[in-house]
Amino acid sequence: MSYGIHINGRPFEEAPRAGQCLRTYLRERGWFGVKKGCDAGDCGACTVHVDGEPVHSCLYPAVRAEGRAVTTVEGLADEGGELHPVQKQFLDAQGFQCGFCTAGYLMTTAALDAEQLTDLPRAFKGNICRCTGYRAIEDAVRGVRHTEEPDAGRAVGRNLGAPAGPQVVTGTARYTFDIDVPGLLHMKLLRSPHPHARILAIDTAAALRVPGVHLVLTHHDAPERLYSTARHEHPTEDPDDTRLLDDTVRYIGQRVAAVVADSEAAAEEGCRRIEVTYEQLPYVTDPEEAMAPGAPVVHDKGPESRIARPENNVVGEVHGEIGSVEEGFAKADVVYEETFRTQRVQHASLETHGAVAWYETGEDGEERLTVRSSTQTPFLTRRALCALFDLELNQVRVLAGRVGGGFGGKQEMIVEDIVALAVMRLRRPVKLEYTRAEQFYGATTRHPFTIGVRAGARSDGTLTALQVRVVSNTGAYGNHGPAVMFHSVGESMAVYRAPHKKVNAYSVYTNSVPAGAFRGYGLGQVVFAVESAMDELARRTGIDPLVFREVNIIGPGEHMLSPGGEEEDLEIASYGLDQCLQVVRDAIEEYGDGPGDDVPEGWLVGQGTGMSMIATGPPGGHFADATVKLLQDGTYDIAVGTAEFGNGTTTVHKQITAGALSTTVDRIAIRQSDTDVVRHDTGAFGSAGTVVAGKAVMKAADALAAQLLKFAAQYLGAAAPGECRLTADAVECAGRVVSLKELFQAARASGRELSADGHWGGSPRSVAFNAQWFRLAVDPGTGEIRILRSVHAADAGKVMNPMQCRGQVEGGVAQALGATLFENVRLDERGQVTTAAFRRYRLPQYADVPRTEVHFMETSDAIGPLGAKSMSESPFNPVAPAFANALRDATGIRFTELPLTRDRVWLALDAAAWG
Repeated sequence: MSYGIHINGRPFEEAPRAGQCLRTYLRERGWFGVKKGCDAGDCGACTVHVDGEPVHSCLYPAVRAEGRAVTTVEGLADEGGELHPVQKQFLDAQGFQCGFCTAGYLMTTAALDAEQLTDLPRAFKGNICRCTGYRAIEDAVRGVRHTEEPDAGRAVGRNLGAPAGPQVVTGTARYTFDIDVPGLLHMKLLRSPHPHARILAIDTAAALRVPGVHLVLTHHDAPERLYSTARHEHPTEDPDDTRLLDDTVRYIGQRVAAVVADSEAAAEEGCRRIEVTYEQLPYVTDPEEAMAPGAPVVHDKGPESRIARPENNVVGEVHGEIGSVEEGFAKADVVYEETFRTQRVQHASLETHGAVAWYETGEDGEERLTVRSSTQTPFLTRRALCALFDLELNQVRVLAGRVGGGFGGKQEMIVEDIVALAVMRLRRPVKLEYTRAEQFYGATTRHPFTIGVRAGARSDGTLTALQVRVVSNTGAYGNHGPAVMFHSVGESMAVYRAPHKKVNAYSVYTNSVPAGAFRGYGLGQVVFAVESAMDELARRTGIDPLVFREVNIIGPGEHMLSPGGEEEDLEIASYGLDQCLQVVRDAIEEYGDGPGDDVPEGWLVGQGTGMSMIATGPPGGHFADATVKLLQDGTYDIAVGTAEFGNGTTTVHKQITAGALSTTVDRIAIRQSDTDVVRHDTGAFGSAGTVVAGKAVMKAADALAAQLLKFAAQYLGAAAPGECRLTADAVECAGRVVSLKELFQAARASGRELSADGHWGGSPRSVAFNAQWFRLAVDPGTGEIRILRSVHAADAGKVMNPMQCRGQVEGGVAQALGATLFENVRLDERGQVTTAAFRRYRLPQYADVPRTEVHFMETSDAIGPLGAKSMSESPFNPVAPAFANALRDATGIRFTELPLTRDRVWLALDAAAWG
């Protein structure tokens, strides 16, 4: 049967397999710009043109493309390499962060006509971005330019484009699976249909008879060693409760067996042929019930697993009191008490979890395991694999390509362990790529919280007592559970200056999908409750909510106190919270009466504020090593371990180095995320990319600058290095100039390398502050909510790249709005996920997200590199309470449970109307 198709102007004659979609057909032929994001036509990352018309190639049968011309993002540029105008616009506006969705947006935009460009909410209804908050995408479409040209010695504080920008817009940036591995085998997982069961027998004979199946792995093949999938610098922070493949399953979706085959179809058929005999066990899905006497025990393990009270399903707990809360409540004129609930939220990074691994021969001739993974923690994952399989560090290499979103979800070892086991058994390359459904029931979620708050204040607004009781549902495994629980009651309580504070917090096992690290790391859940309580106290004392906060917030230089335990290395190294609240006050004065608001008659209008404080880095040490060196051609090279997944650290690291070496960012190369070519880095999590890895880079770059000046002074015979200065490509000493190329050769001739190292251990740590304000309108007849104004104040210290940092804030606000308004991983009574697709789990789309006005405070941090503070996680935290406070102002109803869906709002309004 003949077949013909033109892809980007090139003819292809190989017929597709039966039922093959166009996306897979294209990727198999090397067009990796076509992305896999959802499997169901929901996200648009796979958009291509067929005879000029945009289609979702994951839904388009490849056979239908016969005789047609297909254009992918790689084919948008002309034959001479000149970028398409849309590609230029996205590059100039930096209309992307991780970039995984960008090819889809480019292909959609390139096909829009003039009329469609006037209605972008409709035009982009088939595309999703999880990172940007959409403003940058709109600016790109409208031709707004934000990037600046490089200028020697002037890099920090400027809007310099991402180094990988040209690759992102041309579809040549390489993500985890954008490589061709010869002889690749495919893995699929058989998952548990039961919330709690013991495997009595497992028969793999029929699976092994499926043509193309090479291997079936069960618990009989797995190491006995227990570990945690969570990745931290200190592994003892997390409970060792996980086995690679277990003979007891604890939630619906837990992996039971792995099948490796020549194709995904054969591996899937192999999974269907496995026969498992289960003994079903009692299960529990509610954390309060799980702590009750007589509840089913999820993990019956000993003290070596570091589970606080396994018999009560309590994986971790914290209890503490400062002063006496009962004494504080006795002194209060007003006491407010309420219970708040937050839901499970999926990270929904468009690149799903996955890894591909193989054996390679090193320069020493020794074979070693190489794992390419979509991970935020390559070094910690390598260490965990070595511990699990009794390997030396030099026997394992872990690397990440460009990572398509993380948000904390990839601070886990979820796939690398089982892929590595298969490769070690077969000595063949093996790939495991999660489907979108598997992301929902086989990865992790945000921790659902129940927060009981009791707060008291005198009539003048002074807080007298603050008490919280937190129950966090960590699911079937405790990865991150204790740490998230501990962090949740830290800065959320320490930011307020109540003399009496008390906390009781529990991280609890249930037979449901595990929770893990998520943007904000527990703070967002408790901040929602505490900030809502502060708003209620302000109302009940008759004090303006901003004034109430100003009376009670911690001030510069004060000691931060949390009843959950003090963190001795945490300090206020710069203070911008007062400025944040002033931004909100200015917004209220400017927008408070709604200038330009088009509010339908009868709608209710309100405004509200939320604020938060967060540590700029995790406790206990977060390590980064960096090396900066001069290259033969007179340019520089940075080697640093942190991963790039839209967080922008690559850009910032080059800006820091360019500033220190008086050069331009285009003269600096960077190597990262590869345990083979860079030194240790704890990982890209905990907002550490700028303040930890960035500080290591700064130390290395400063040391190299001093080294270059000293060597140049000696080489030219200048009296002292102080007589020399660096330029973009040379060193000038007392009127004489030596090029960096010549300096390199002179150093080489003398047997030395012009290179310097930098290290930072992540301690001491500072704090960052954020405030969010909303003005919104509510239709009492339907529950519909319209956001009229959104203003965010961010205390990020010295802002390294305003354009990029603004994008981080906007993306955080957009993601938080999704969690506030509609995102909800729903489970049935057995703990089974029922929202395992984007069309059943609603993500914020272009039409849902307002343009947030972002303000940066004028502060400079005494700890962070060049005065910078972190700003990747923190914008998320104040959004939900600000929205809930605005909704309270509009409706008079205090909503205590997220998400604030339209039906939930309408039902509450209807109930209030009927008394």
